[in-house]
Amino acid sequence: MVCGYCSTGCSLTVHLKDGEAVSLTPAARYPVNRGVACPKGWEALAVLAAGDRATTPLRRDPSGVRQPVGWDEALRTMVERFKAIQAQHGPESVAFLGTGQMPTEEMALLGALARFGMGMAHGDGNTRQCMATSVVAYKQAFGFDAPPYTYRDFEESDVIVFIGANPCLAHPILWERVLRNPRDPAIVVIDPRVTETAMQATEHLPIRPKSDQALFYGLARLLIERGWIDRAYIDAHTRDFDEYAAAVETYTLDRVTEATGLGADVVERLAETIHRGRRVSFWWTMGVNQSYQGVRTAQSIINLALMTGNMGRPGTGANSITGQCNAMGSRLFSNTTNLLGGHDFANPDHRAKVARVLDIDPAVIPTRASRAYNEIIEGILRERIKGLWVICTNTAHSWINQDQARDILGRLDCLVVQDMYATTETARMADLVLPAAGWGEKDGTFINSERRIGRIRKVARAPGQALADFSIFKLVAEYWGCGEMFRAWRSPAATFQILKRLSAGQPCDITGIDGYDMLDDRGGIQWPFPAAAEAMPGAVPRDQAGERRDDFCGDAAAVLPGAVPHDPSGATPPVEGASTGTPACERRLFEDGRYYHPDGRARFVYEDPRPLPEPPNDRFPLLLLTGRGSAAQWHTQTRTAKSAVLRKLYPARVYVEVNPVDAKARGVVTGDTVQVESRRSRIAATAFVTRSVQPGHLFVPMHYEETNRLTDAVFDPYSKQPSYKACAVELQP
Repeated sequence: MVCGYCSTGCSLTVHLKDGEAVSLTPAARYPVNRGVACPKGWEALAVLAAGDRATTPLRRDPSGVRQPVGWDEALRTMVERFKAIQAQHGPESVAFLGTGQMPTEEMALLGALARFGMGMAHGDGNTRQCMATSVVAYKQAFGFDAPPYTYRDFEESDVIVFIGANPCLAHPILWERVLRNPRDPAIVVIDPRVTETAMQATEHLPIRPKSDQALFYGLARLLIERGWIDRAYIDAHTRDFDEYAAAVETYTLDRVTEATGLGADVVERLAETIHRGRRVSFWWTMGVNQSYQGVRTAQSIINLALMTGNMGRPGTGANSITGQCNAMGSRLFSNTTNLLGGHDFANPDHRAKVARVLDIDPAVIPTRASRAYNEIIEGILRERIKGLWVICTNTAHSWINQDQARDILGRLDCLVVQDMYATTETARMADLVLPAAGWGEKDGTFINSERRIGRIRKVARAPGQALADFSIFKLVAEYWGCGEMFRAWRSPAATFQILKRLSAGQPCDITGIDGYDMLDDRGGIQWPFPAAAEAMPGAVPRDQAGERRDDFCGDAAAVLPGAVPHDPSGATPPVEGASTGTPACERRLFEDGRYYHPDGRARFVYEDPRPLPEPPNDRFPLLLLTGRGSAAQWHTQTRTAKSAVLRKLYPARVYVEVNPVDAKARGVVTGDTVQVESRRSRIAATAFVTRSVQPGHLFVPMHYEETNRLTDAVFDPYSKQPSYKACAVELQP
């Protein structure tokens, strides 16, 4: 079954004894992780036995104390209070915040229930915090939210460029795939910090924070000026290149070096590295996404891949690595940014199709997408939203400018939190807590970064009265009075069949997947997999005993039609430019050069960079960076902190990395307790003096409760994703 932490989508084999889950091992035959797991994966079962699990519904009484109640009383309370709010303030006065960590089937049921059944106009997910930038960038450039790659591209590239990405910590199994690359690739890391990945790179470019866009425009200018572009690919498969070329003419070496702090020779060398590479892949994560100009920065990376023809071939691509285990499922099926199945709320044909598949009145489907997460929070502040249902996320910890976020949540008339734990920062604020099952205690599917749909299974019983989120949603539907609308959503397996029908004809078409057993047999399946794909080679080879063969993903019989059979040694094919033959279990997009816009062409999208919203000044002279702290920590540590093993692998107390120059100027040494202050708040932390950060910069891991008291509530104008990564601070002993 697929792990419930990050988007890599590793498969874990859970071992049972007398029907109880007692241990796990990484699945040796799964095409993603191939028998390895990170520390979080090894400890995935440990978090289920935590002593602070939510085991019964809790309702806050008039004195402010949370008291256990039964499910009937809890659901009546929720429905009565939410309906009373809507009756007084209108249907838009109640909203929900979901997650990228529930199975796709649960997300889809939540989105359909809330928006079609309960009349909620607004609901968003915490994928807004990690993936909204890439979603918008891909939609505008490609015509659909379509990460083009397969993990095999890590092993096929001869140049790998990581931008604002630290896979050694954030996605260690993907870093394992890089290490399997037999081509001795050039690895370039573009990051303000000397991260663990930067330490292993061929070259590290310590760029000034948020100057990536200027760098990539300057690189584009150099590549065009020197004729190092693929004009044939540009002419055949893209639009708006000439306008883009004109726009980047002003990004001279002098302008780029001034903006980035890099030397001219460094910029020129990177341009030459990209030019010399036969297979260049570009990879980014939160260092790009969590920015006030993240969408245009992501598109500046996409533009480089398009103009050099590094798309649709092995080892190429403009590739966003997702954050949460099922962020892709949320993006396509949660009914937040998209109508179910990647459809458009504003398109009447799409609404009619969804209504037909679900056998509902088209009039109940909203004609516009929801407000974004930040707009929902703002709606509470402006007293337009009075009731909020938070499911499987921890807003009071993870949302930007935390003190303000908690103040805003405290203004709600009714806050309902549905979670595994009753002790999260958000659950402690709730008027009503609904106890939910976690990973390993329910069935469904996740979709990972490379678009692979994988299975999760129920291998343990949820404690006490806790229920799977799917079951809670079905109960809410009954108590709300719209249960009949969801009769066909009998189970996660039945819901998967509904999602298949919703996906028909879409870029994410999965109508060729029979059901869960087929996902098990094929080691997961990447979308698209339309019904016609069943004729594709790629059935899992089995030995005479019927067991799956270890090498099924590399079997020559399992390659796509027309591909050169894969050489397991990884040797370069004898024919110049020929494909190595991607096995059917690992498929990339755009191999035919056709994109999802109506004319089949990708777009060059661009815009001049904007200055930092909050640059350092005399009062706050340092720039705070945030990010992953260790491979053993996950987001708000709601789960990882439950494992004694994982707790040993990272500092218990929040710490701040500070350059020796800044430490000396302030009389600070490693181990000192220091104060980090921004315009919003101040926190105490342990100093760690290191050259991993540049002079003028500080770094604090995102996982600690205190961190987001410092961050500034600034958002990308197109994706509405928060800009967690850079704000002005001061450090004092």
